[in-house]
Amino acid sequence: MSTDRTNPPKRTLRTITAKLPLLASLMLLNVGCIGAPNALAPGLHGSIGMPHSGVQTEAIELPQRGDGFVRFRPHSPTYWGNPRLVGAIQDVGRTMLQKSPETAPLVVGDLSGRYGGKIPRHNSHRTGRDVDLLFYMTTPAGAPIRTPGFVPVGNDGLAEIGTEYLRFDVERNWLLLRELLTSHMIEVQWLFISRDLEAMLIDYALARETDLDLVWQAETVMLQPGDSAPHDDHVHLRIACRPDEAVYGCEGGGPRWEWQPPLPRIETPLAELLVQIAKEDPYEIQILAEAGGG
Repeated sequence: MSTDRTNPPKRTLRTITAKLPLLASLMLLNVGCIGAPNALAPGLHGSIGMPHSGVQTEAIELPQRGDGFVRFRPHSPTYWGNPRLVGAIQDVGRTMLQKSPETAPLVVGDLSGRYGGKIPRHNSHRTGRDVDLLFYMTTPAGAPIRTPGFVPVGNDGLAEIGTEYLRFDVERNWLLLRELLTSHMIEVQWLFISRDLEAMLIDYALARETDLDLVWQAETVMLQPGDSAPHDDHVHLRIACRPDEAVYGCEGGGPRWEWQPPLPRIETPLAELLVQIAKEDPYEIQILAEAGGG
């Protein structure tokens, strides 16, 4: 009795369907994954792909305001993000308010669109792992004041607004970065910020911090980007993929720092893994290989 390979038995199709999420994970770990969840990769979810070319599912929206924070664009549709990032923003805002009750709220710029993808004003911010945080500012005399917007800060720490000036609040901005770096909800991959402001923050931290490893981590992840504005009017936070997110489609956007948990690796060759998956049916390996593009 011959078998038509173009129309495999229903048992085989059910088996393939059940194992597709595993196959998608294996393909991701070996060759990377680009695109949105689909029939051949139903297991992809969360932050999917690279920050500049991905999408997201299961995102949550940052409220318009909360304890210690407020959205810069209250009615914008660009405040959806990875639940860990949204939770961390709320947690950090609350902590900043508790530690410095007199401070103005943290002003939060764009995250991502509800389903990710390109949004206005940004090349990245596509997978729910990026957010712009406006700086804490003071009057020239040192009184906390809510920043009026994305105001460039010079190498003297002053921001000119018409005929008036605001001062970069080094103390509170370092406290903000400290809370982000030590958050249990996220791992910081990058803090995009201008070199001049990085120098101010590191000088301040070296003079006051006892945890020099933390200062080293801060200096490591702070970077003035070379392909965009210098980020002298806000800090752009990008969080890293966690290992459990990587197997569902989260990818890169920067190095994996040595203090972060390593991403999962599969040493077995992909062809051998497909053979193991296909042991139940002699035709399944061909179908799986074709589904994976191999």
